[in-house]
Amino acid sequence: MQIEARDIAVSLSGKPVLRGIDLSLRAGEMVGLIGPNGAGKTTLLRVLADLLPADAGSLRYDGLIAKALGRRTLAQRIAFLAQGGTVHWQLRAGAVVALGRLPHRRPFADLGPSDHAAITRAMAAADVSAFAGRTLDSLSGGERMRVLLARALAVEAQMLLADEPLAGLDPLHQLEAMALLRRTARAGAGVVVVLHDLSLAGRFCDRLVLLDQGRVLADGTPGAVLEDANLARAFGVEVARGEHHGQPYVLPWRPIRREDETAS
Repeated sequence: MQIEARDIAVSLSGKPVLRGIDLSLRAGEMVGLIGPNGAGKTTLLRVLADLLPADAGSLRYDGLIAKALGRRTLAQRIAFLAQGGTVHWQLRAGAVVALGRLPHRRPFADLGPSDHAAITRAMAAADVSAFAGRTLDSLSGGERMRVLLARALAVEAQMLLADEPLAGLDPLHQLEAMALLRRTARAGAGVVVVLHDLSLAGRFCDRLVLLDQGRVLADGTPGAVLEDANLARAFGVEVARGEHHGQPYVLPWRPIRREDETAS
């Protein structure tokens, strides 16, 4: 699947949030969407998922607008994992993951063999099989997020859009979640993930898109996007750099003060 966004603009409560966004996304690629708080990352992800209409611009899925593609087909092709992991249902984890199969089923139809297989694969991949019989209110925030990730994976969509899926996860499960998302892309799906950890973004993503004040500041390989000048402009930080096992990493080190900018 390919998503083409052209000149996207969105205002919320009269305030411009996205301006002139051009973005192309394709299957088989893992794209990290990074940027400071308020840069428009979540808004852009919701627009790409056709959950929020743009005020201007065009959005096409394999060359078709969402209306032409149809709501059910779009739900089969795009899986969306929302930010925060908030759940308002007292359901068991297995039932929550099964909701990911709704786009593939007729109304009120029972789960079929292919649905059960997809649910089993998704729960194993997200390491939540042991939680199948537990209600979500009995799980920690990180465990709930992994269940919701499994629900998104159960769709087996051509494009997975994930908004901060690492929130609440411990370091081990952060690494495992990023490796899982990368495997998903390698298996042929497109993955777009909102991230705040620059090192994980640079290590696991094929491409990074850096948003700043509602615009695309940089779009390219991790090495090209995570340049000092880009990070200073977008985040207002100086970074420390290193390498481990041949892989580079960046760590936010200190704020850049106004006098530092003047001196430079």
